[in-house]
Amino acid sequence: MPKRSSIKDVNQLAKRITDLATGNPITEKPAVDPDKNPAAVALGRLGGLKGGKARAASLTPAKRKKIAKKAAKARWEK
Repeated sequence: MPKRSSIKDVNQLAKRITDLATGNPITEKPAVDPDKNPAAVALGRLGGLKGGKARAASLTPAKRKKIAKKAAKARWEK
């Protein structure tokens, strides 16, 4: 099964399809913004990767229940 495109903009998708059809190389965005410090980006990603698991491990069952109720209420209010 082919992978789905992560492109949300219709114009970007059209350009990608045109590039594929004409055999032009597909230009991708750089992985890291050149204006950002790569070391800081790596550190932020490292913290983000373990953040949810660390938070879940530190929550008490009562606190987890309170968060779940708040999320359910927010979903049903829409």
